[in-house]
Amino acid sequence: MNRVTIGAALALCASPALAINIVLANDDGLTSNVKALYEELRAAGHSVIVAVPCTGQSGRSSAIVMYSTTTIVADNDRTQVDAEGGCHNGAAPLGAPAVGPFTKAGFTGGDYHYVHGTPVMALMYGLDVLAPARWGKAPDLVLSGPNEGQNVGKLVINSGTIGNAQFAAGRGIPAIALSAGANTADNAGLANPVSRTVAQLTGKLIAALQAKAGSAPLLPAGIALNVNFPDAPSAGTGWAFARLGSYDTYRLKFNTGAPWGLSGAAPGAPTADQAEDEALVYKSKVAVTAMQVGYEQRPAAQQWLRLRLRDLFAQ
Repeated sequence: MNRVTIGAALALCASPALAINIVLANDDGLTSNVKALYEELRAAGHSVIVAVPCTGQSGRSSAIVMYSTTTIVADNDRTQVDAEGGCHNGAAPLGAPAVGPFTKAGFTGGDYHYVHGTPVMALMYGLDVLAPARWGKAPDLVLSGPNEGQNVGKLVINSGTIGNAQFAAGRGIPAIALSAGANTADNAGLANPVSRTVAQLTGKLIAALQAKAGSAPLLPAGIALNVNFPDAPSAGTGWAFARLGSYDTYRLKFNTGAPWGLSGAAPGAPTADQAEDEALVYKSKVAVTAMQVGYEQRPAAQQWLRLRLRDLFAQ
């Protein structure tokens, strides 16, 4: 057997060990970002199920709402459904089943699915219906995103992208939230070149986690990741540890007059101790942040509460 044949044989033997089962979710529906990441993951040999909302659902956090339960109707999200005649970017038309495979040409191979509801409802469809049907078990990894816009700092608690990752991690499934710049949108061609770069970098992250995890889960129980990419990433963009921190890059507020709704303000200058905040790190590097799952505090804080209210607790 020559060297080339031996190399090919080793590659074939190694491939199955690296391939994992992935549910790919988001809060934006069919986008250039999700298409690029799906193609990157499949090219790496992974088995991928896409389960995304029918329409854009930014800011829905962990909401669990179906907008219709039998067919797609223009109801809670009337503006987008009416404007596009159904799901975002033609994934499925008005009147189609409330859940199901994409009907858009080029996306009918059985991997792409939508749910006319919030992001977590779409993810649950992937976890509770699609994953058992295909793999007979939960996926090895849930990826949420890449979002069209970074999710950093105080904003994360409002994010549907983060909500998906938290929900999956709460079930004990390794989960990573991914967010890129708003400049990754491409509703005309679903082929933004920045989306491709973000997908390639995501593949690199997964490979790095696999290399350390071996046969163990990619992430320890109780930990999920929040990953934010710069607006203009390249193949050589560096990686950096980041924390959720306290720098408020959006400073969200409610308008003081009509039209009522959301507004924002320019962020202030960061302090010296905010240097590792992901809201700052993502501007030049890929910011990788460890998130706890849920809201439980650390043991020290639990003990503080026991002592502070011990008289009350004794009643």
